[in-house]
Amino acid sequence: MKNTSKQYDEVIERCTDIFSKKTKDYGTAWRILRVSSLTDQIFIKANRIRTIQETGINKVGEDISDEFIGIINYCIMALIQLELKDDRRMELPVDETVASYEKYARQAKSLMEKKNHDYGEAWRDMRISSLTDLILMKLLRVKQIEDNQGKTLISEGIDANYYDMINYAVFAMILMSEGVKA
Repeated sequence: MKNTSKQYDEVIERCTDIFSKKTKDYGTAWRILRVSSLTDQIFIKANRIRTIQETGINKVGEDISDEFIGIINYCIMALIQLELKDDRRMELPVDETVASYEKYARQAKSLMEKKNHDYGEAWRDMRISSLTDLILMKLLRVKQIEDNQGKTLISEGIDANYYDMINYAVFAMILMSEGVKA
């Protein structure tokens, strides 16, 4: 894990910068979205990545890394929405919003460090396409849990799946920064 912590921080710093600037530009308009709508936005981004990976054609022009950033940011927005489910404020102060974002990013990193210890950074030997597929699988799980009104019999909750998707997207961005083909 020599470089992983530093690389992780660099990816999250890039995502935080974009989130912070968009929050200053647009406010917290995303607060109108239900968590299930955020899940669908993540699905759209992951599905686009997969389509580009399978076809090799990108007609929109936005880089795949931009989509992984979107996945990370939408996952953190969903975690914030879960926390603030009873908070009816549509517009949140920028500093409060960014602080919440950073809290969830730290929690995702903490989870990554624990899993990296146990799994020995196995993700470094994975294909980026497999990370995309894992994100899509987690999304289908989240959609099922949402359709079941959040009830599970034995499975982890929605929030755990969002954390995993954040980490898979960060891993993909780290691998791409090392020259691995998306």
